[in-house]
Amino acid sequence: MRPKVYAVVSTCTSAGKNAAKFSHCVRSTQPKLTIRSISQSTRKSQEHGPSAQWEAARANAKFKNRTALFYGTSLGIGVLALAYASVPLYKMICQQMGWNGQPVKTHDASGDPALRLKPLEDHRRLRITFNGSVSDVLPWKFTPQQREVRVLPGETALAFFTATNKSDADIIGVATYSVTPGQVAPYFSKIQCFCFEEQRLNAGETVDMPVFFFIDPEFAKDPQMRNIDTITLSYTFFKARYDKNGVLTTVPLAMQPA
Repeated sequence: MRPKVYAVVSTCTSAGKNAAKFSHCVRSTQPKLTIRSISQSTRKSQEHGPSAQWEAARANAKFKNRTALFYGTSLGIGVLALAYASVPLYKMICQQMGWNGQPVKTHDASGDPALRLKPLEDHRRLRITFNGSVSDVLPWKFTPQQREVRVLPGETALAFFTATNKSDADIIGVATYSVTPGQVAPYFSKIQCFCFEEQRLNAGETVDMPVFFFIDPEFAKDPQMRNIDTITLSYTFFKARYDKNGVLTTVPLAMQPA
């Protein structure tokens, strides 16, 4: 404490009539004051240092949290928008490109489809089989009326499916479809189909749903199609509804075939 320093200085002054002794005494006490000042400054910096570091860490954490919240919100909005647009996008892209086993939508393709409707009489007939199923939340029965048909590339064929609403309420259904093997999809062209469109069945109602299609003659020119003799056309119906914006969407529940 400072009283001790003053005592030392006073002693040096009283005993220091000799100038040399006095100056020596002052020099001997000066370092003590300097060291004490440094130690006090050090303690203050140590006291304030962790607090400053803590504030910096909190500010950094807040920035990271805001960034994560921004990206999370953006991702959520994107997923929601994709969910609303999934059916139209699926219909537009897959039908045009034949991706993921989706038949090509013939009447939207460039050129006149009639020019491709020329059966290749010298080609082997292809066996087309059919499969129908519904999601486990849709109380419908949905089955093909025929097990198979045999067609030539370029030859049109007509098949029928039957759907029955087994519940006591009116229900909207939407069907998706695929072709296996998947590499055949670009050559499987539909002319008329009930897929991706609203199908409203009244309670207990039964309806027949036609599919008019053909296999593109280019099928015969593709070396990868050489060993394919059987093609399966599969349809699955999902329960659907209109959301508050008037958009037709599938019910977001389990979708395993019943």
